[in-house]
Amino acid sequence: FCMSCLRHSALYIPGSSQHNKPMKTNDTLVKISKMLSKHLRHKPDALGIRLEPGGWVDVNVLIQAFANKGFELTRETLETVVTNNDKQRFSFNEDSSKIRANQGHSVEVDLELEPQTPPAVLYHGTATNRVAAILETGLKKMNRHHVHLSKEIQTAIAVGSRYGKPVVLVVAAQDMSNDGHVFYCSSNGVWLVDEVPARYLKLHPKF
Repeated sequence: FCMSCLRHSALYIPGSSQHNKPMKTNDTLVKISKMLSKHLRHKPDALGIRLEPGGWVDVNVLIQAFANKGFELTRETLETVVTNNDKQRFSFNEDSSKIRANQGHSVEVDLELEPQTPPAVLYHGTATNRVAAILETGLKKMNRHHVHLSKEIQTAIAVGSRYGKPVVLVVAAQDMSNDGHVFYCSSNGVWLVDEVPARYLKLHPKF
């Protein structure tokens, strides 16, 4: 699982009294966002849904699946979560009949992304205590489908902050592309690649 999903994996427990307490609107939206991340990225089976090619799920099927678990989710609320999510983790298809997580899956799914030519450099945020190992062995996708990279340094810093004191690594993306590595870009602007060998990595000079 991704760290953000792990930290919130117990947010929904059918029948638990903690979910019957009144919640502020923003708290409710955050809760739903975490639940969507869990089930659209990692555990669709736990909700009784199946990801279609592209990672899509019919919106009506998703709403009914939540209802079957005793959680009321409306289309209006779902649209609010998708629109207001700070990292744009989710998206609707063209007619808003289906929804998906844009990236970060650990379950097998073809997101049907087209190869893209990356910018000259991209960035990866991590924690100080991980830098030495990464510079030696490179970036691996681990249990995800891809390594996640960002176009902005600030985004990389925010990602690294999740794991400790943040450090930013510079990825020679154009060189990688020229050497045959295939890049994709999700609909929310996250760059994806299978791996980043150590020779394409260096520590950002500000760190």
